[in-house]
Amino acid sequence: MGKLSEDDTTNRLQQLMGWVVDDGVLSKEFRFEDFTEAMKFMNSLVPLAEKLNHHPDWSNSYNKVLIKLTTHSEGGLTDKDFTFAEAADKAAITISR
Repeated sequence: MGKLSEDDTTNRLQQLMGWVVDDGVLSKEFRFEDFTEAMKFMNSLVPLAEKLNHHPDWSNSYNKVLIKLTTHSEGGLTDKDFTFAEAADKAAITISR
C-alpha cells in the first residue's frame, strides 16, 4: 500500500469536492436533512470500512457527520483514505435523494 507522496495527495484531493487535508488527515463535514439520514449515511459505510479494514474517525451531531481519515499504520494518507472518501461522497448523494 504505502503512504502517498505530497504530489499524489494533491492530485487525489483535487478529484474530491469539499475535502481538506490538514496535518496528514483528510476530512469533510457532511450535512443531512435530519438525524435519521445522518445515521443511514454512517451505516451505509460500515461494510466498506470492514472490507477495507480501514475505519474512519467520525462523529455525529444531529444532522452532521464529520469524517477524518488517515492510515495510522502508514503514518499518513494512502489509497484507502481516498477510496473511503470517494465512497462517502457517493453515499451522501444517495442518502440525500
